[in-house]
Amino acid sequence: MTKKPNILLVYTGGTIGMIKDYKTNALKAFDFSQILVKIPELQQLNCTIKSISFDKVIDSSNMNTDYYVSIVEIIEKNYNDFDGFVVLTGSDTMSYTSSAVSFMFENLQKPIIFTGSQLPIGDLRTDAKENLITSIEIACARDENKPVISEVCLYFEYKLYRANRTTKINAEQFEAFASMNYPPLAESGVHLNFNEHLIHQPKEETSALIVRKKLITDIVILKLFPGITAHVVESILNSKGLKGVVLETYGAGNAPDETWFVDLLKKAISKGIRIVNVTQCAGGSVIQGHYETSIALKEIGIVSGRDITTESAVAKLMYLLSENLSFEDFEYYFEKSLRGEVTRKSKLLNS
Repeated sequence: MTKKPNILLVYTGGTIGMIKDYKTNALKAFDFSQILVKIPELQQLNCTIKSISFDKVIDSSNMNTDYYVSIVEIIEKNYNDFDGFVVLTGSDTMSYTSSAVSFMFENLQKPIIFTGSQLPIGDLRTDAKENLITSIEIACARDENKPVISEVCLYFEYKLYRANRTTKINAEQFEAFASMNYPPLAESGVHLNFNEHLIHQPKEETSALIVRKKLITDIVILKLFPGITAHVVESILNSKGLKGVVLETYGAGNAPDETWFVDLLKKAISKGIRIVNVTQCAGGSVIQGHYETSIALKEIGIVSGRDITTESAVAKLMYLLSENLSFEDFEYYFEKSLRGEVTRKSKLLNS
């Protein structure tokens, strides 16, 4: 007889955990220890659900790397006692948070599903219940007594995405997230259908879980725009203690090839600052050297982010900077797919 999966809910804060007091109309925190009473539909999932909430729940705008570590430590502490994890956070920073958590776990053998909602769980028209119920169902899903999902994912509005491929695209629609460069891992309709060929297959079960909690936060996102001045770029690149830059360029990785701009980047790289090139476009990839305006970037040592999202690039940069890699090793690992966050070079070149 197959045992019931044990699922741990981790609530950090955010819209999904709010419920309306109909006497005062004020929003108050939902008690997730009472979840089976409040959402009896969960009893149909044939699993055991327990919950842990942050002592002080936070708004998604206050999310930071210390809280990333708190989430990871809760999962690490309970890893052997549960079969899957559902993390409830605010949607505004969910792609940043879930991307970071994907890099913080290596050799993951169990599902970690991030979800949230656009409306509080107590609202009449809320999307919270469906997102929560299906996320738990996904965390429970097993095939031949092995979890169907063994990676960090994000579920929202009937679609399951690889977390480090997502971006929040809408502040008002229930369909708030997109994964422009990688298809959904599963879609929920009348049936819950997994796209099995897209799902990460973990290494042998003998591979021990590795948890990495050190992240370097001395980084910046530098988004280019027509008319950006040398003074602005110079002041950013000369920020005290700066160690990494996510450079958001145009199109397929293009940037001004004016001497002042290239020289400022070159000077920053000579000081050991790692600079990675990501596109401002919602979809597509950086292909440095494809156009003349990106040749100079490639020549001075800007690292190609290929089709990585800005959110994932920030997380990956924080992670790799903590490893004290040589420039050559940093370039190799940033361009390499570590958690499925970028497409293999051969596929990009053939697309």
